Amino acid sequence: MSTVIVPAGLSMGPRYRYVRPPDPNPECYEVHLGDDLVELTETEAAVWAAAFLYPDQHAKLTVNRNSLVRMLETAPKPEPHAARYVDDLIARGLLVEFDPDGDLQPVFSRHKLLPLAQGLGATPEAPHQHRIGIGDHALVALPVDVYGLWSFSYRDENLWRACVLYADDSENIEDGDKPMSMTPSQVARDIAGHLPLLIAAGCAFLDPVAAA
Repeated sequence: MSTVIVPAGLSMGPRYRYVRPPDPNPECYEVHLGDDLVELTETEAAVWAAAFLYPDQHAKLTVNRNSLVRMLETAPKPEPHAARYVDDLIARGLLVEFDPDGDLQPVFSRHKLLPLAQGLGATPEAPHQHRIGIGDHALVALPVDVYGLWSFSYRDENLWRACVLYADDSENIEDGDKPMSMTPSQVARDIAGHLPLLIAAGCAFLDPVAAA
């Protein structure tokens, strides 16, 4: 499978100057990224936000660096320097690339997965699908293992550690039950296949962690 690209960090919106009369132009746009509050220009913020678009394509794992650049270059308001902006945001950790079928430990070890939105549970008609959304509006539906990791991974030092702990269910199984028999890599691939949609739909965000 080819590499996908997703935004990292949590949008904090525009910041305006304390002036009178009010200046309608934002001073900057802010993104919470790790321990920092990163300031972006209007163009940088637009490029970063474009990585959230088209959740249906994120669900199919078809959004990558090239498709993002192409979309920005052919938008109603084209960005002729899209490739340079995308590369810069990748270098700054605001865009993250990974192969859902590749070695996920390096990138997952550098990020935490933090849940957004609300867990809405399953339905009688689809007990195997657990929904996430706002109020009674479901945004995504996930298998139970991915849903469980989405809800608990914020407690762990990074996403890879969350996968390791989730794979080791020896302390959670009851007498007579069989363990999941999943490796951390298998758990990571399960979450990786749903991660772009989770982020694009506003149900989770990746946050970088300090190097160990």
